[in-house]
Amino acid sequence: MTSLPVTVRSRASRNRFAAIAATTALVLGLTAACGSSGSTSASADSGTIHVLVYGDAGNTVEKQIVDTFNKTSKVKAVLDTIPGADYQSKLNTIINTPQAPDIFFNWGGGSIAPYVKDNLLLPLDSMIAKDPGLKSNFLPSVFNTAVIDGKSYGIPMRGTQPVLLFDNKQVLASAGLSVPQTWDDLLADVKALKAKGLTPIALGGADQWPTLMWFEYVFDRVAGPDLFQKALSGDKSAWASPDSVKALGMLKQLIDAGAFGSNFDSVKFTDGGSPALLAKGKAAFELMGSWEYSTQQSGNPDFAKNDLGYSAFPTVSGGKGDPNDVVGNTNNFYSVLKKTQHPDAVAAFLKLMYSDEFVKAQLGIGNLPTTTNTANFLATSASPAYSQFQFNLVKTAPSFQLSWDQAYPPAATTPIHTAVQEFFDGKTDANGFIQAMQSLSNS
Repeated sequence: MTSLPVTVRSRASRNRFAAIAATTALVLGLTAACGSSGSTSASADSGTIHVLVYGDAGNTVEKQIVDTFNKTSKVKAVLDTIPGADYQSKLNTIINTPQAPDIFFNWGGGSIAPYVKDNLLLPLDSMIAKDPGLKSNFLPSVFNTAVIDGKSYGIPMRGTQPVLLFDNKQVLASAGLSVPQTWDDLLADVKALKAKGLTPIALGGADQWPTLMWFEYVFDRVAGPDLFQKALSGDKSAWASPDSVKALGMLKQLIDAGAFGSNFDSVKFTDGGSPALLAKGKAAFELMGSWEYSTQQSGNPDFAKNDLGYSAFPTVSGGKGDPNDVVGNTNNFYSVLKKTQHPDAVAAFLKLMYSDEFVKAQLGIGNLPTTTNTANFLATSASPAYSQFQFNLVKTAPSFQLSWDQAYPPAATTPIHTAVQEFFDGKTDANGFIQAMQSLSNS
């Protein structure tokens, strides 16, 4: 899920430190180096470290932290961005080339496992030994998402990103509806909204990963987290289980009810399309990661302040999943390329990920950092109520299931997205989806 992944998440400009006034965007196929330094590789430039991030509304904080770092560091950080929709594919293209960054954004888990296998990443345990705060200042359940074969390969950045059911409060009120608590409530709301000529649920189907979120939650509510964990561990029979078939049947019921309209495959989240449908009252709901808030805060600030609602995913009667389970991205991480020439500067940069400045800045755009002191700053967030809701949701969740396309290695991303889209489009049935998922490799 992208984030985000998965995710397009401008605000008032901040003062930039002169050393990084030119923040660059990487473009696939360019033979020049990342960033504005003009060198042939990040590691060849003895005066800089390149920090590659997912390009979206959250970059305001990354720019601020780079500014802070550059005020005191002799080795300067250069922030490079890749637009969200293209991030993973372009990262894969440059990760083992001279254009590779020193530090890069990822989702932990399966998203970095191939790079570890190819010996491209620097284990961070020696850095942690020198600065235990690089580990102890983060929630263990989150930090461990980027631990592979007993070694640490990532430091949490941004924040935890549970998937929530967002709504337009005015649309619901005008239709006499309330936030659905159960699956049956959701189906009833869909019927009522359709009758009023509205698209009940905005969906950026052209991006594919937003559609996957519906599978993740319905499968969890019906079967609990064990089904996916079995499948991820190599038990392909899990996909053909009765619970899997039931979940697919429920999704088909929602699709056939017209919940997503008829043109969702021409709508994207990453270009602001689906958030605009919600903000402009053309849709009542959108299932999206918590970055929906920063996206709406950036593109539709009045709506974000006054009419953006949010709730947990509905319960499923008779389901095995705990109603408090969440799915999404446990956090984003910074990982480090082994070939960096400036490990000490990298360590100093990563230290900022648990600073008070970082926590306050992330809360300021609606993100929820996973530092151990986050609770102390919730009142300073862009929306204290929203931050507290997320905090309680994550804190009480018995299971926080990592997005399927991040739990599996990157090679599985396209097959997963294709299977999801074809099922929603009616190009394949439950058996076709099951066979597609059974063909995935988890290594």
